[in-house]
Amino acid sequence: MIQGEFNSRGELFFEVGLLSADEEIILVMALLDTGFTGWLAIDSQDADSLGWVCDSEPQDMQTAQGEARFNLYEGTVVIEGEEFTVEVLGGNELVNVLLGVLWLRTKRLVVDFSRGMLTLG
Repeated sequence: MIQGEFNSRGELFFEVGLLSADEEIILVMALLDTGFTGWLAIDSQDADSLGWVCDSEPQDMQTAQGEARFNLYEGTVVIEGEEFTVEVLGGNELVNVLLGVLWLRTKRLVVDFSRGMLTLG
């Protein structure tokens, strides 16, 4: 189980590892985005710098800001020492690494704002 934190806007952040092609784990704070139905979204430049391979031609997808074009990567996320190889959407100008709701199929989310408690595991 990993501990998360709330920012001043009440958004939910968790520290996760991104495994680069050369086996280095890069720790990042990722925003849990319940409006994102995938596994992980990251800026394409960051995915490329991790050495993740783009799997296909860019695809147009609907986002909260309208339609956007995304590259599809296969990437490895490390949570509590466990590695998960997942489909990753790579987009332009993504400010945060996003964790999507698919994680909630395998991980239990506990949120208690009054106690400042946030866990995923």
